[in-house]
Amino acid sequence: MNWLRPLLLVLAAVFLALGLVLPIIRFERLYFFSETPSLIELVGALFQTGDVGLALVVGLFSIVFPVFKLTGLAMQFSGLAGRAGLFSRVLPHLSRWSMMDVMLVAIVVFAAKSSGLAAAVSQPGLWFYAASAVIAGLLPSLARIGPKGT
Repeated sequence: MNWLRPLLLVLAAVFLALGLVLPIIRFERLYFFSETPSLIELVGALFQTGDVGLALVVGLFSIVFPVFKLTGLAMQFSGLAGRAGLFSRVLPHLSRWSMMDVMLVAIVVFAAKSSGLAAAVSQPGLWFYAASAVIAGLLPSLARIGPKGT
């Protein structure tokens, strides 16, 4: 069991990185024009078009929050969480919000599909991102399991 936690943590981090840079959705408009933005490009486009508040919310919950959570889990697994008071106090509360980032991306997909202006099709980045969120959601329960399964 000792090898499973670090493996899943690395896998979650790799999946998160892929989920942030790979296209998450393909918007098709008028059968001729299509866009395949990554999550980082989506946040940048929101910022550039003047939707600063929305860009901050999406960026915070979709990029900063998952990175912060994986960093906290890494510190907890390595034993450094006791020395880093912020992570040790905040990490238990983060599990309540573990799927908020995926739900936010799903809302964007739903909004694009229901607007009628574009057809939206999920891309590999969305699946990597969702897999990272699921693994990160499972890791805190593995952290409570001791080395002998207690």
